Amino acid sequence: MAWNEPGKDDKDPKDQNDPWGGGGHGGDDGPPDLDEVVKNLQAKLAGIFGGKKSGRSSDGGKGSGNMGNAGFLGMLGILALIYAAFNSIYIIDEPERGVVLRFGKYETTLNPGLNIRFPKPIEEVYKVNINQIRSKKHHAIMLTNDENIVDIELAVQYKIKNVKNYLFDVKGPDMTLLQTTESSIRNIIGHSNMDYILTKGRGAIAANTQKLIQKTLDQYKTGILVTSVNMLPAKPPEEVKDAFDDVKKASEDKQTLINKAHAYENEIIPKSRGKAARLTEDALAYKARIVARSEGQASRFEQLLKEYKKAPEVTRERLYLESVESVLARNRKIFLDTGDGDKILYLPIGQGSAGQAPKPLLPSTLPSQSRSSSKSVDQGMRDRADSRTRSTR
Repeated sequence: MAWNEPGKDDKDPKDQNDPWGGGGHGGDDGPPDLDEVVKNLQAKLAGIFGGKKSGRSSDGGKGSGNMGNAGFLGMLGILALIYAAFNSIYIIDEPERGVVLRFGKYETTLNPGLNIRFPKPIEEVYKVNINQIRSKKHHAIMLTNDENIVDIELAVQYKIKNVKNYLFDVKGPDMTLLQTTESSIRNIIGHSNMDYILTKGRGAIAANTQKLIQKTLDQYKTGILVTSVNMLPAKPPEEVKDAFDDVKKASEDKQTLINKAHAYENEIIPKSRGKAARLTEDALAYKARIVARSEGQASRFEQLLKEYKKAPEVTRERLYLESVESVLARNRKIFLDTGDGDKILYLPIGQGSAGQAPKPLLPSTLPSQSRSSSKSVDQGMRDRADSRTRSTR
């Protein structure tokens, strides 16, 4: 039967077979009323945002709907303000710097403290720690200046000194640092000899490498500051390690012998200098003694010359007797020629008893012949002295 078929009860405005809101208010046979659904949703939102929850008003429910929309927009505004405030205030710590990007483009760098910027998506702030020490290691086998192969391992420590350069001016600054480190250390090792690298050159090589790395990074504008370069002890390749150990031992033995030679030098040189100083002092003393003796003899000769000028004969006789006395004082036996031909006078000087000097033979103790002989000797000596004096004149 059709829904509008005659015979239908006219008193019931809604027939059960009516597809647009007919049969039964609680059934599921027809589709829901869209206006009712919208009104129910508006009522719920109005209740959430403080609107009046009521049914249909005299103006068809429009008043409650307007009040719900106003509350919803107000809530959205409050949420927008909270979002803007939360994304506009940035607190930068002391070791950090804030990099500001406006629509993806670098704008500025924020210093430590409280900073206010535009919220997202207008601006974004990235915090970068510039005091953090980062480290990179490098290990390679390199060729030295004297055509030897050495195994080098070093660690580079660095930090960021310019945030803009580090983030935007160079693509891959850490990789650039590694490549710069390898280039710099190969340059330094290539100009150094093997012995210098293995022994005392490690500190100097590390310092020179750090300077060269920093210079290259500054030219590239990487924004990196190299704080230190630590070089581990260099070693030869494993294939020739035994030969290099022998060379190193020979070098150590050489240094030991050099140290011993220096020790001997430090010991013998002071002794030689002391001996030379002693010889110099002895020579100076001998010089002073000879000069003083010569000056004394010269002075004595001058005084003797004065006396000789005053009394020549007496002075000559005195000089002769002093000379004879000095000569005969060293003789133990004296033979005197008496002038008689075959008679010789013997004086046994130094033949006295032990510990006693021999008594001199005075003319009074001599026999008469001896006294006469001694007188003749004295006379002969005077005659000879006079003859020498006359020949001198």
